Amino acid sequence: MKASVFIATSLDGFIARSDGGLDWLPEGGGEPHGYTEFMTTVDALVIGRKTFETVLSFPEWPYGTKPVIVLSSSPETLEAPPGAICTFMAATPTEVIDRLAARGMGHLYIDGGVTIQRFLTAGLIQRLIITRVPVVLGTGIPLFGPVAHDLRFTHVATRAYPSGLVQSEYVVAA
Repeated sequence: MKASVFIATSLDGFIARSDGGLDWLPEGGGEPHGYTEFMTTVDALVIGRKTFETVLSFPEWPYGTKPVIVLSSSPETLEAPPGAICTFMAATPTEVIDRLAARGMGHLYIDGGVTIQRFLTAGLIQRLIITRVPVVLGTGIPLFGPVAHDLRFTHVATRAYPSGLVQSEYVVAA
């Protein structure tokens, strides 16, 4: 099983405003920077409840028929929007990986601040693609949180885009 992160951050490392707001992101996602191609490689998304609630506020469900696993301590209170394929789970990152591997999934997209942090802490992320947006928020939801020990990655590539987006890709250091 492979688990990857594909996410945008502000220059100061925030993935959203403190209230979950994403209004600082480029309109329409900015110019193409590999997200569409990345999505074709994943079998499912794993997100937390707060990210799910943020996505529900979008004008339309952004994931089409791609399976979405929503992690919540009270999954029975959640409902999928029309047309979405959602599974709601109360599980640890390791349990999620085991359950989805048993369903034949091979590549997961992990998204949302707390969810990413939990999967990183559990050592279950193999690849990070981080796109920095040229804005400083000053406060917000950080991509990274406290860790018990250093997490080391190997740089794969960095790409700069005309809009000012800078994307770096890393894999877990061997």
